[in-house]
Amino acid sequence: MRRVRPRRRTLFLALLAVLLPVSSFPVAPLAAQDAAETQASADPVALAIRAKVGGKLKAFYRPRGYWPLWVSDGTIGPQAGRFLSLLESADLDGLDPRDYPVRSLRRLIDEARGGSPETLARAELALSEAFADYVRDVRRAPSVPITYLDPELEPGRIPVDGVLRIAALAPSFADYVERMGWMNPLYARLRTVLATYHDKWGDLPAAALPEKGKLKAGAKGPQVAMLRHRLGMPAGSLFDKAVTVRLKAFQTAHGLTADGVAAAQTIAMLNRSSDYYERLLTLNLDRARLLPGPWVRHVVVDAASARLWYFGNGSEQGTMKVVVGTPETQTPMLAGMVRYAILNPYWNVPSDLVQKRIAPKVLNGASLRSLRYEALSDWSANARTLDPATIDWHAVAAGAQEVRLRQLPGGANAMGRMKFMFPNDQGIYLHDTPDKALFGKYARHFSNGCVRLEDAPRLGKWFFGKSLVADAGTPEQQRPLPEPVPVYLTYLTAVPTDRGVAFLKDVYGRDAGQLRRYAGR
Repeated sequence: MRRVRPRRRTLFLALLAVLLPVSSFPVAPLAAQDAAETQASADPVALAIRAKVGGKLKAFYRPRGYWPLWVSDGTIGPQAGRFLSLLESADLDGLDPRDYPVRSLRRLIDEARGGSPETLARAELALSEAFADYVRDVRRAPSVPITYLDPELEPGRIPVDGVLRIAALAPSFADYVERMGWMNPLYARLRTVLATYHDKWGDLPAAALPEKGKLKAGAKGPQVAMLRHRLGMPAGSLFDKAVTVRLKAFQTAHGLTADGVAAAQTIAMLNRSSDYYERLLTLNLDRARLLPGPWVRHVVVDAASARLWYFGNGSEQGTMKVVVGTPETQTPMLAGMVRYAILNPYWNVPSDLVQKRIAPKVLNGASLRSLRYEALSDWSANARTLDPATIDWHAVAAGAQEVRLRQLPGGANAMGRMKFMFPNDQGIYLHDTPDKALFGKYARHFSNGCVRLEDAPRLGKWFFGKSLVADAGTPEQQRPLPEPVPVYLTYLTAVPTDRGVAFLKDVYGRDAGQLRRYAGR
């Protein structure tokens, strides 16, 4: 029977997800290890493991009394089969399946079917060693660029015994392996999509269909013949029922509306090769690789789809729409720790908006007070308020002079009721907004780089475990989080959906330069 230490579960799973240095892993005191070791005498498989184990694996098995991870009731558990299938498809992770001893593992598992403690122990140790190698390889540092704001989030090489300790502390080791619990669910789902895509669409021929007009059931001619060729169908020139069915399947697999009509958007996707989409999925797998596993409490913001997810306790716990930066003011790829919230926040108005929107209103007779702004002497923490009458608003409107304005807290404040801070030099944070109409749009790239939240109070309740309520109208009320929470701002132009995957528009133009690295992979 496998023993679980619940109090360590969160710690070890967090360590896996963020790949902390080796020195961060706790080691049981020698007296405790000796006590655990004596328990091995009650189990013949544990005794056999004790006799055979050595090296780095011993650091995992000794503190747990040499109890097996893969063996239960005298047999290798079903998680071994799932694990071998992951090794055989390791090319999806950008790895070489030949680097892992799949054939040897299958032989050892077959030998262990007899149930002898010695053969079970050999299979147990071989599986654990291969598992640790594979997890460490998959959880390698991503090759895509991202800025880590906090040292504790920077990837490091996780130790072998750390991989196994974390796996052993999962509520169900079988589920942990089945769901790739050491990776973010977005990664695991994209990996499945990539495997399915390759099997169904990877060998289709390329074709260049005319981009004008559209093709639908009943159409005939050379363009239909090209469409049939692109979809891998028998030669012909008629858009019949079989073409409709095949085209709908293509549309579903590429995140399009499955209407069976080859219109502009469908034709544009047909005119890209299957290899292009496989490379795009691989690129986005690398982007998802940097995200923590679901046992770490964390937030993911995807600037491409303008959506946010939050995770914890082994699963996705919520999602919402967000508004992110425009192509000119992009939301960057960052990873940082959300450390506090600010209730009743001010909004520091960008200089170009002061020039274009506010100065003309003042020149037309509006007062800063009526507009709910105040002017400050500078951008320091100790700035003093200015009398608006002392400001040359003509110079501000002409762009010849800058003035710092901040919007006062209130219902119309651009920050809404709260913002969540992960300190960085780019002035990026998550915040509420009074402009809820933008969340009804499909494309939501309207901000100056910050992330506007569809439901900031809900996220605040998740952060703090209770609803956030401001004390009267006092501005800038700071509330520290009970524990800092990692937030990852990423950019996924291929996202898993209930139907498979959606390939999104590369709004920020980041894909083209990065896709070249995946040619021929």
